[in-house]
Amino acid sequence: MEAEGLDWLLVPLHQLVSWGAAAAMVFGGVVPYIPQYRDIRRTQNADGFSTYVCLVLLVANILRILFWFGRRFESPLLWQSAIMILTMLLMLKLCTEVRVANELNARRRCFAASRWFSCGRVATPSRRPTSC
Repeated sequence: MEAEGLDWLLVPLHQLVSWGAAAAMVFGGVVPYIPQYRDIRRTQNADGFSTYVCLVLLVANILRILFWFGRRFESPLLWQSAIMILTMLLMLKLCTEVRVANELNARRRCFAASRWFSCGRVATPSRRPTSC
């Protein structure tokens, strides 16, 4: 009798816990990358981030999505894979932009150096260095 009286509380509570667990499963894998993304953007330095991790996670999540077509599993895991793929693509985009910008800045500094000096090496007038 008491259990029937608490159904009005237990059913919505069960739904809330179920939705909360699904949301934690979907977005839980992305959470560690948020501070890393912000730090790379703030410092404009992606040296500590391995793009191989992105490659492995992209392959794993793509394979999980392909597996879903053959044998269906819970939809939160499918959504987690899609969100992780988007996250890894955003991380790769940021890392690529930062590394390209840092490389261009290094080349500009080298180019702006005196024509007699090429990145720490003395150049002779007859043999001008073309690149650093």
